[in-house]
Amino acid sequence: MAILNKIRQRSLILILVIALALFAFVIQGVIDNPNAFSNSQGVVATVNGTDIDVTDFQQKVKNYQDRSGGRISSSQAMNAIYNQEVSNIVLDEEFEALGLSVEKDEMRDLLKNSFQSNPEFQDENGNFDVNRLNAFISNLKDISPDSAPLTSAGQTVNINYDIWTNNEQSIASGSLKQTYYNLVKAGVNTTIAEAKDEYLAEAKNVNIRFVQIPYASISDSLVEVSKSDVKAYMKDHEQKFKADANREVVYVEFKEEASKEDEEAIKAELLKLKNDRAEYNESSGNTDTIPGFDSVKDVAEFINSNSDIKYNDTFLTAGLIPAESKENIISLEVGEYYGPYKEAGFFKLSKMIAKDQLPDSVKTRHILIPFIGAASAGPDVTLTREQANNQADSLYNILKSDNSKFDDFVTEYSTDQGSVNNGGRYDWFPYNRMVAPFRDFSFKGKTGDMGVVETAYGFHIIEIEGQKGESDVYKIATLARKIEPSQKTLDDVYNKATKFEIAAKDGDFNALAKEQELVVKPITFKELDENIPGLGSQRQVVRWFFEEGRDEGDFKSFPVSGFGFIVAKLVEKNEEGLMSVEDASVIALPQIRKEKKAKMIREKIKATSIDEIAKNQGQSPKTASALTLKNTTIAGAGVEPKVVGAAFGLEQGKTSKPIDGEKGVYVIEVTKVTEATELDNYTSIVNRLNTAKRGAAQGKVYQALEKSAEIEDNRAKTVF
Repeated sequence: MAILNKIRQRSLILILVIALALFAFVIQGVIDNPNAFSNSQGVVATVNGTDIDVTDFQQKVKNYQDRSGGRISSSQAMNAIYNQEVSNIVLDEEFEALGLSVEKDEMRDLLKNSFQSNPEFQDENGNFDVNRLNAFISNLKDISPDSAPLTSAGQTVNINYDIWTNNEQSIASGSLKQTYYNLVKAGVNTTIAEAKDEYLAEAKNVNIRFVQIPYASISDSLVEVSKSDVKAYMKDHEQKFKADANREVVYVEFKEEASKEDEEAIKAELLKLKNDRAEYNESSGNTDTIPGFDSVKDVAEFINSNSDIKYNDTFLTAGLIPAESKENIISLEVGEYYGPYKEAGFFKLSKMIAKDQLPDSVKTRHILIPFIGAASAGPDVTLTREQANNQADSLYNILKSDNSKFDDFVTEYSTDQGSVNNGGRYDWFPYNRMVAPFRDFSFKGKTGDMGVVETAYGFHIIEIEGQKGESDVYKIATLARKIEPSQKTLDDVYNKATKFEIAAKDGDFNALAKEQELVVKPITFKELDENIPGLGSQRQVVRWFFEEGRDEGDFKSFPVSGFGFIVAKLVEKNEEGLMSVEDASVIALPQIRKEKKAKMIREKIKATSIDEIAKNQGQSPKTASALTLKNTTIAGAGVEPKVVGAAFGLEQGKTSKPIDGEKGVYVIEVTKVTEATELDNYTSIVNRLNTAKRGAAQGKVYQALEKSAEIEDNRAKTVF
């Protein structure tokens, strides 16, 4: 009690101590992580001072993925929405500056254009009904946030009011963009002078004699390139060597794959299924005999109960049997086995169930009588199954004695829209085209046979009108087991990866990999990358290597779904800026060598005529005819824009100074100039250039706007 009283007496001091401790903890957190209280955690990006809010962004990403039906990854959706949001902000500023907007009447017209072909918004005559559209939107608003189905382009998707309003905004935005780009294109024009230059570039031509001293005539070993040369080249061509931040990483793989022991065990399990087995029945207290593959009567049930691939109760031609096992299987007698054999990631045991000969194709006509609940039965179907069966039997009995009524019965009774306009006919279809009962009747019967067959679609009165060809076919029952690692193998792989990770703390990563016969694979990540070749999307790996405080030499084990594990190590951190001299050398060295070789060649050229230079340099003079400014390829030399340009700057009979080309140093002599005859009218060229310029304007104007925008991209810190 005395202790409690002392605590109460010092309560103010305790509160101050606790407060100071908490304050120190918070301050230390700010020192360790200066971005801890920044707004970037709630902002995906800032574009010209406008924030892209993370919550709104994530909702749009979700809506985008929902609309895609799961066909794209979350990273792809994020990138798509990011580009969309940046585009909207950049262009909205342009729209505002120009006073562009979408008014209510225009929005109504845009919605009509977008949805006028949608049956849900059409009246009984197929005309667009704005009242139906308004009712649909009103219903979405009333049931929000719940969804309602909407069919578009043959697909039905569930949308809610938020998705609909986003869609409206997207339609309006698209209209504004089109208006804006049309304004830009209207300001893009070609002058007569430009059209004339274009014409002259195509029509005027020159002939030349030239000598080429190839750069390859000087060995690379004779050209010294220093680190300072590379740095100087980088300084003169900075744009070429700008690089995003990246991380150079090496990793080793630990695959979860079946061992030889696992494969042998899988094969043994398949073979074990051939024989009958005794099994104690707890309910009866007796020992039952469970039939094996050898003696089972219901093959389909046996396969579906014991196999990783379901039973296929169809006949196959030899061409439909996989090539690697075909010869072994088709040579089997009924009841014989082939296997176990490996195929497409499975071990299989195949048994020949039946052999037959069937037509290659069949021509039939039929009448379909559906019943309530049958597949594809419309709301106008009122017959029960029994009534549909009775009607089909009645029609069949009439047709047996008077086949001429078949066409009339198709028109009056059949509901199969795929054939009713063709007299109920299906012309020359292969074996696996139709549902099983329809197929079996058509292929196992004979030409002229007629009968009633039930399928999931209803009752069919089928007449076989013709059969073509005949092929051997095979019905095969296959037990298949996927080749997968056992739990023991999975544990071994995990333990091996864990031991490697532990050993790498004190050992050399590469030496350990070599010792364990593991391949060290290098890869370079940018901050927003997600894929590792061969491993697919591994965003968590990329994110880890870009975390703050990550140092060169750090490493970690990562699980890879459907694969196993990788242990990856950070080799080098490269921040945004210019490439390292070593990396830049790959690009710079060939160019620097070429420049140095060009200087060496120019210094060796003392003569002034083509023939003398060729003789002194051990080359042969060459000629090229009809060169134009629109085609910079020189026969026998390749693409040489500088050389062709120089030719058009010379008068006839004049010889150039040495020209540093793409493949070597050139000296040229213009032997003939053919001037172009001026046109009376350049309108067709103006129109052609206008079309080309306006076609390129849309992409170029947005690229220019985006390039000039101030964009702070926080995706890697917020949503990626």
